[in-house]
Amino acid sequence: MKKLLSAFAALAALAACGQPQQQTPAAPTVQLYALDCGRINVSDAGMFADDGSLNGQSRDLVDPCFLIRHPDGDLLWDAGLPDGVADAPNATVVEGPFTLRVPTRLADQLTQLQLTPGDIEFISFSHSHFDHVGNAGLFTTATWLVDSDERAWMFRDEARAAEEFALIAPLENAPTRQLEGDSDTDVFGDGSVTIVQTPGHTPGHNVLLVRLPNAGAVLLTGDMFHMSESRERRLVPAFNVDRAQTLASMDKVEALAAETGARVVRQHVAEDFEALPVFPAALN
Repeated sequence: MKKLLSAFAALAALAACGQPQQQTPAAPTVQLYALDCGRINVSDAGMFADDGSLNGQSRDLVDPCFLIRHPDGDLLWDAGLPDGVADAPNATVVEGPFTLRVPTRLADQLTQLQLTPGDIEFISFSHSHFDHVGNAGLFTTATWLVDSDERAWMFRDEARAAEEFALIAPLENAPTRQLEGDSDTDVFGDGSVTIVQTPGHTPGHNVLLVRLPNAGAVLLTGDMFHMSESRERRLVPAFNVDRAQTLASMDKVEALAAETGARVVRQHVAEDFEALPVFPAALN
């Protein structure tokens, strides 16, 4: 009888209040956005395999950036080609074997999420090559998470003399958290976003493991695998700083992917980029 009276009371309360308001589902706690930060045509991809197997072959690469939105702050992973390329005729610049295009500025894509570069709390790069730090100067108010070996490499005398140093020079006095030692870095302290050290391509190359509430683990692999066949064939670029380290890092990435069941994103491979939700939609 008490249960029946309780049920009638609940129905009466609903009738008195009218229909209950429909609640908007809460946004997932962590979201991953894939932004198009440029396209690269390589007239001769031979440099991307030190065994000579890609000599004379042309390839088209994508150059994404990734925004990870977390309750404790936004993290931008890699900063693509410079937005200034968009100002060139046909939004195209030719540099040696590379033809670079920026169809849509990174800053304009952030605007679609009602963000400015100044709203980004954290920035980190898989490594310091020009196609990953092109817009670094837009984010000098963010806290820069950087491997200490990579930072030293970026600001060595030889690097300062290079033309592309202008892309990273603004970071030298930016807020910085240097990542020391060989251990992983749990960015937010909850296991959702982890920077994993994978040296070899450069001294402080990293990959990023993102654990999403619905999609599960995603592994953003920087320049571990440039081409669609690079992962399967374990191709090592001729310009990597350490071949043995590169192969060891490949093993580390494969073990991490197996352990976590992660979706592996080869960042320069179009099929991996295009399989992600089209911006401004997010993977969550």
